[in-house]
Amino acid sequence: MSQGEGAEERGASVARSAVVLSLGSVLSRVLGLVREIVIPHYYGATGMVSAFRVSEFVVRTLYDLLIGGMLTAALVPVLSDYARPERRHEFARVASAIFTVMAGIAAVAMLVLELAAPFIVSLLGGDLDPIYQTEAVRLMRLSAPAVWMFTSAGVLAAILFSRQRFTMVALGDALYNMGIIVCVPLLYQRLGILALAVGILIGSLIQLGFRLPDLRGVGLRLTREFRHPALRRVWKLYLPIFLALIVGMIQGAIDTRLATSTGDASLAYMRTATTFYQFPHGLVAVAISMASLPTLSRWAAAHDWSAYRHTLGSGLRAVLVLVVPATIALWVLAEPTIRLVAQHGAFTAEDTYWTALALRFYLFGLIFASIDWPLNFSFYARSDSRTPAIVGVISVGVYLVVALSLLNTLSFLGLALADGVKHFAHAMIMIALLYRWGGRLHQGVVRTGVLTLAAGLVMGVVVWATAAWLLLRLGTEGLGPRLAVVLIPGIIGTVVYYLMLRMLHVSEVELLNRLAQRATRVFRR
Repeated sequence: MSQGEGAEERGASVARSAVVLSLGSVLSRVLGLVREIVIPHYYGATGMVSAFRVSEFVVRTLYDLLIGGMLTAALVPVLSDYARPERRHEFARVASAIFTVMAGIAAVAMLVLELAAPFIVSLLGGDLDPIYQTEAVRLMRLSAPAVWMFTSAGVLAAILFSRQRFTMVALGDALYNMGIIVCVPLLYQRLGILALAVGILIGSLIQLGFRLPDLRGVGLRLTREFRHPALRRVWKLYLPIFLALIVGMIQGAIDTRLATSTGDASLAYMRTATTFYQFPHGLVAVAISMASLPTLSRWAAAHDWSAYRHTLGSGLRAVLVLVVPATIALWVLAEPTIRLVAQHGAFTAEDTYWTALALRFYLFGLIFASIDWPLNFSFYARSDSRTPAIVGVISVGVYLVVALSLLNTLSFLGLALADGVKHFAHAMIMIALLYRWGGRLHQGVVRTGVLTLAAGLVMGVVVWATAAWLLLRLGTEGLGPRLAVVLIPGIIGTVVYYLMLRMLHVSEVELLNRLAQRATRVFRR
């Protein structure tokens, strides 16, 4: 097989994997939206929800610290190396050692979280009413076992990714949200806000359980072999990321504390807005990046830089073609979308207004955050975790400067805008460093970005005009009008964007066709 044929085959494999992960991400984001319907419906945008967001932030941050950064920067590249045919005989030993060590560390972290919960809540949510602080401690302690389950599930995901097994991982990630979706309606009257913590526990157990069937034949087991060279390689790759995550945790802690200082409901507004923001980000950028990482790692290990650049360029173009229109459409339809999804039960029209405003401020950084993922992964694939980590620390510094300068004038909205500036700074620095390392990608990334932005702006005008006309005719009361104001402009905008891509001769329009065909085949199976 020639290099060109190999690159084409790998590209097809990445596309197939991206479809699987994207479909899983679609289900996950849809269920995530349902989750965000459930939470405001039963609890509104109140101090109790902010207390839950504080505890949830700590649990998720511990996961990121223990395994989230390691998954992409160290585990998948190292395990992918041992998954190659010539080294596959060592794979089970390496995977077992990594799993045993990380499960043990997660158990210790879980115990520390149980003991230190009051101090952590005082640090992050000290501006909340004492009643809400007490609830945050209870929520954090009840949720603590999820740290172990998230970490174990993350290691298993890395093992399966390195062996090109994506389906059950994607499905487990999607069904994680079912924990809260099911538990809150059933347990709300009996447990109150604590039903959310129970939902996290059930969801993390579902996520872990869906990893297990695909592990057959891997030979995974608990072991005492803690000196394998692969472990040293993992720690070496992860150390810069660990330090960067510590800085990121400090930023997150400051962000949480600043948000709670602007009002009891501010954190609830911001977290609900973040859910909508993360929908296209996870659907596109995360799925494409995770699917391409094993392939990029193997091209880098083989020093086939032509295939490496081809894969990276294809990933960046795919992200741009899909994220640019999503960003513009979500900007235009922010308030109608939140009104449709969240404004019922205890969630009021005023809550919709502030959440939509926060979402629009967050959206300044969505495109940059999305292209940042493939850029980061391109460095991880070359076993360079130090560069993204250093850039991450710099971008956190940018965030803090902007956030503190805007807090007095824009309140919590300044924090959302600062987050976008952070992503912009990170992406620009990564692009400059990538060009310095390897010169131009020669994959038409800039051309694709300009043309998709032009097509997206035309689409945005059409979506805005259609939505405005429908709002005048239908109003905002009732499910039918609310659904129509979001769905009809969305469909019309999609058609306009597709036609604009064809008119501008954007080659990636064929990517949309192939993804649609592959998605159809997956559903038929």
